[in-house]
Amino acid sequence: MIVDWLPTPSQHFLVSAVALLIYILTSRARDQRRAPTSAIAWVLGLALIPYVMLPLYLLFGQRKLKPVAIPYAGVVVEGPHWAAELIESFGLAPPSVCKVRMHADGTHARDALFKIIDDARHTLDVSTFIIGNDAFGRDIVARLARRAREGVQVRLLLDGFFAVLAPRRYLRELAAAGAKVAVFRPFFSLRRFGPRNLRNHRKLVVADDRYLWCGGRNLAAEYFLGDDSGMIWPDLSFDLEGPVAAAAGTQFDLDWNTTHLRMPVRQRQAVAIEGGELAQFLPSGPDQVEDTAQSLLIDGCYRARRRLLVVTPYFVPDDSLRAAMRLAARRGVKVTIAIPRRSNHMLADFVRSRPMRDLAAAGVEFRLLSQMVHAKAVVIDESLALCGSINLDLRSLLLNHEAAVVFYGRESIDWLANWISTAAGQGSAYRAEPPGLLRDIAEGLLLTVAFQL
Repeated sequence: MIVDWLPTPSQHFLVSAVALLIYILTSRARDQRRAPTSAIAWVLGLALIPYVMLPLYLLFGQRKLKPVAIPYAGVVVEGPHWAAELIESFGLAPPSVCKVRMHADGTHARDALFKIIDDARHTLDVSTFIIGNDAFGRDIVARLARRAREGVQVRLLLDGFFAVLAPRRYLRELAAAGAKVAVFRPFFSLRRFGPRNLRNHRKLVVADDRYLWCGGRNLAAEYFLGDDSGMIWPDLSFDLEGPVAAAAGTQFDLDWNTTHLRMPVRQRQAVAIEGGELAQFLPSGPDQVEDTAQSLLIDGCYRARRRLLVVTPYFVPDDSLRAAMRLAARRGVKVTIAIPRRSNHMLADFVRSRPMRDLAAAGVEFRLLSQMVHAKAVVIDESLALCGSINLDLRSLLLNHEAAVVFYGRESIDWLANWISTAAGQGSAYRAEPPGLLRDIAEGLLLTVAFQL
């Protein structure tokens, strides 16, 4: 009978105690620094249903990996901006002068991407979360294969989750041309590549250590000119020339090496250029010594004096970032957040209501966009802007491997501020409504559990 298989109270207590002990020891040993909601969720689950939660914890519970950069000890030499000093303190590359070109639309983004691929002379490194099984994806693969046959060293890094959906013919075509393809933490592999829930969401193309194409766009039709059904998601991307490309290339090498036997990361040769504006590469994720993007945004909210402009497809900040935004609005900073009225993730749309209600009560203005917008950017006053792959949700800020560039030049800051303001102006105002009891409980449960895995 089924009852015979059920554990006795003493057996259940013993298993729960062992599960909690494993949680405590691994969290301490690996310095996981979990958010309170995450810690509560794991502890309750391991205590109540250890037979289910312990295997999940062993598979998905690791949040921080061994850092790839060594943080600076002592005081960082005063830099050109408080954000530059903070980022350098994480052991990351300092800002440098680059020539930056923002992409006004999908056509501009596509043309800039094709130019970097077609003009590469020696090396071409591509990292993407999604490569489309469509005309655009086929075009990208054909171009990479052609460049490989022409003698360029081509490497393509795919995230393990969506690599499952990538056509096998892509891999065969690239391999036949001499290009190298690697999968970051293959989702169904039995080899230990690290926790499967820590995805590589970085989108970047580095050519010859000199040119970088980066932003929020995946390499699929809907992020550029639209797919066969006409669906198009407005997005942000940019390309630049300068030493930031070498910093991005170094991060690519570190990501690439996790898919192979450990090998020395080659020294990238940063190319100094004349003219342009200051920019700085900002990787974020479990391989960094701190939650770099989260730390920068929180610090920026407390330092903001006039405005905070945000565009993001998903808005589920943790308590610390939400508090920083709320206090910025309380002291008179104009905080404007543009998000889709309905995104492609129903769960994110459901749970975002709680932080939106809280922030709207403090004076934060939410603008609901009529279509799905995939862009991710933040502007703080007139001195700093951030653009890349980082969404303002728990997964992007605390779990995924992400990449962005911080801009200190007024031209790029104004361009991004105008883009966000224009998008926000086309949206409708958000009106907060008090939740019912069942919805309030459901939001709390989902915020506590669903975004931890």
